[in-house]
Amino acid sequence: MPFIRRYFMVVATVGVGVVVLLLWILGSGTGAQWLASVFALAAAVYRGAAMVRDMFHGRWGVDILAVTAIVSTVAVGEYVAALIVVLMLFGGSALEDYASGRAKAELSALLDRVPQTAHRETPGGDLEDVAVTQIKAGDVLVLRPAEVVPVDGRLLSPTACFDESAITGESLPVELKQGAGVLSGSVNGAAAVRLAATATTEHSQYSRIIALVRNAAASRAPVVRLADKYAAPFTVLGLLLGGLAWLLSGEAVRFAEVLVVATPCPLLIAAPVAFLGGMSRTARNGIIVKNGGTLEQLARIRTTVFDKTGTLTQGQPSLEQIRPSDAPGAACSDDKLLALAASAELHSSHVLAASVVSAARARQLVIPMPSEAVEHATDGVAAVVDGLRVFVGKQAFVEQVTGPIDAAALASGQLAVYVAIENVYAGALIMRDPLRGNAMETLAALGVLGVRRTVMVTGDAEATARHIAQAAGITEVWAACRPEDKVNIVRTLAPRPVMMVGDGINDAPVLAAADVGVAMGAKGATAASESADVVIMVDDLSKAAMAVSIGKDTIRIAVQSIWVGIVLSLGLMVMAAMGQIPAVAGALSQELVDLATILNALRSLKPGERATMERPRAGRRSISPTSRQSIPHSPLGHHHGAVDSGEHQ
Repeated sequence: MPFIRRYFMVVATVGVGVVVLLLWILGSGTGAQWLASVFALAAAVYRGAAMVRDMFHGRWGVDILAVTAIVSTVAVGEYVAALIVVLMLFGGSALEDYASGRAKAELSALLDRVPQTAHRETPGGDLEDVAVTQIKAGDVLVLRPAEVVPVDGRLLSPTACFDESAITGESLPVELKQGAGVLSGSVNGAAAVRLAATATTEHSQYSRIIALVRNAAASRAPVVRLADKYAAPFTVLGLLLGGLAWLLSGEAVRFAEVLVVATPCPLLIAAPVAFLGGMSRTARNGIIVKNGGTLEQLARIRTTVFDKTGTLTQGQPSLEQIRPSDAPGAACSDDKLLALAASAELHSSHVLAASVVSAARARQLVIPMPSEAVEHATDGVAAVVDGLRVFVGKQAFVEQVTGPIDAAALASGQLAVYVAIENVYAGALIMRDPLRGNAMETLAALGVLGVRRTVMVTGDAEATARHIAQAAGITEVWAACRPEDKVNIVRTLAPRPVMMVGDGINDAPVLAAADVGVAMGAKGATAASESADVVIMVDDLSKAAMAVSIGKDTIRIAVQSIWVGIVLSLGLMVMAAMGQIPAVAGALSQELVDLATILNALRSLKPGERATMERPRAGRRSISPTSRQSIPHSPLGHHHGAVDSGEHQ
């Protein structure tokens, strides 16, 4: 049986214990003592050999106390205590496996549900089962009820319902219409559907999430490494205290009694379990923390920096007005101006670009495909559409080809995207991107969590930036910033650590510059952001505050668990040194210390979350083809007009 093979020494110890008990009942005390003593010494030699090998490889033999305790208890005739210590020594790994399994349940669930095969349509209309690694972009797949979507795709069926809770943390199913993007890792509803693959397994969002989860589960936070370091001085202290008790009392049994309660198991198990529990809890809430060190940094955040567009604002700007220029030679109708701007923006990953394209489609305008298109990071796009050179973006970007132009008069909260055609200023698109409904609550929650300073850093114009900042309750604003400006600002902010929250599309440099970079984006659009330390899989700003809260809970519980183990063990060691705890009682009490420490560490899982901030609307809308484009994200978006267009910064 797998269990017996994995935990052979645990099973063997229990078996020997039963035989020893039977021998004692039958009156053969000497036989019971010999059997228990020989088995315990054999176990000590077996574990001691492995410990010595570890020491030769530079790893401190943390089991030296337990091995010494086994030998000393056998030497003084406390053979029952020796068996209990053996059980504790080898049962610790079983206890750790159980606790770790509980702690990383959410992480394991993501890994366990990765699909291995898919149903692909052949040119003749038949179905063939293929390995998911063989799927190519363009393949037509059939998804049966309750199956996991193997790769990112585009829905071909008229409608479908998908459960995305494992990815985004949102419990309600999402209804999609034909042409909508489908996330890999989501679960199909009750009806079979067809979809066209838009990416291979390697380049699908779910695979990227899995890679992040594996790295997170394997990482070790500084607090965990600190617990490892505690084990060495704890071992020395145990030996010294045991030797001192023997010396002062003249009784060798005191040395054994001290050592049986002086094992460092709680130190080695509790902190890793707490961190796995914290990362599992974040995953359950649609937040991927890339490593344990980041979780520890989140707990100490003192300054938070926010991007504007798509972060503090809803990221879905709406077109309010088209203002063609009345300059000579610039005559251009509203529809033509919008259509040309949308054509230039077709291949941009920026949120404002998507809004311009959506506005043109809403008017049912013909949007020609540009023959050339070059995106200038944070500034705009230069394209050739139907033989015309079109420039779309910030005022300063357009002025490079037109010369000085008058800035568009904007009402509070509006922003402008400027357009030039053939080096002539053609007009501006006036848009508005409102503040997120839960922005103020999120900032208030961060304040309660210990964040002392809140800053907005944006490439948007001063007036627009200050309007949003004022609405959100932020008094410190840095506007009209280029990416390098943002990096310099974040690097110099205090107090630290500094957390930067952005949408992850063109925030890569500043996310990397912050102590903790948080990339947020609807349905995992930013999961591949290598510069972010935390990826929020659902478009909900309050998750940034939740990540800080979980980090603080995790660190508090991990450190608490370490000290609970230390204090309880030290108390028992002092009592044993004074002759107050017999060897058998001490061995049993140490098992209780281990159990108490592990159960305390598992509190980091916290099964329920209290809804303290506004959550996204239930039953999210269907996602249109333009809102989930499969176009690869560029490292930097562009900065539109008086806009932080690329705020996305």
